[in-house]
Amino acid sequence: MHHSAGSLAPVLSWLLALLCAVSGGYCLLRGRRAGGRADAVMGFGMAAMALPLGGAGRPVHLALGAVFCAASVQAAWRLRGGRHHVHHLVGSLAMVHMTLWPGVPPLTGGLLVYYSGYVLWGGSRLAGGPAGLTGACRLAMGIGMFAMLLTL
Repeated sequence: MHHSAGSLAPVLSWLLALLCAVSGGYCLLRGRRAGGRADAVMGFGMAAMALPLGGAGRPVHLALGAVFCAASVQAAWRLRGGRHHVHHLVGSLAMVHMTLWPGVPPLTGGLLVYYSGYVLWGGSRLAGGPAGLTGACRLAMGIGMFAMLLTL
């Protein structure tokens, strides 16, 4: 069956939204740790960003931008507890970038470099041993973030 690029894009958008929503749901269910909640917010936010909403998407993006501005502040505050919160800060700032200021190519390029490294690192961890479902969900969200950044 042949699909044109125009008819395939909405299908891919819905599949990415589903993948991110499922990852966010798993993160929400897996625990009450701050990292689990931050991963859940990221997954649900990415799912909303991936939906093919057309012109109706701008208000959704503005609302998500506000949510992720707050998430960025919280992640920056949590850096006091250790550098493992850096990824949540980068992810929150990437969402702010995509929702509010998508036309900054150097920032997009830097985030693409970060997420390509994150995906390669996460994939090698999964291939090298039992990283578990949590690692797989984080890898899926990293791939999703990379894909969304490519569309800017």
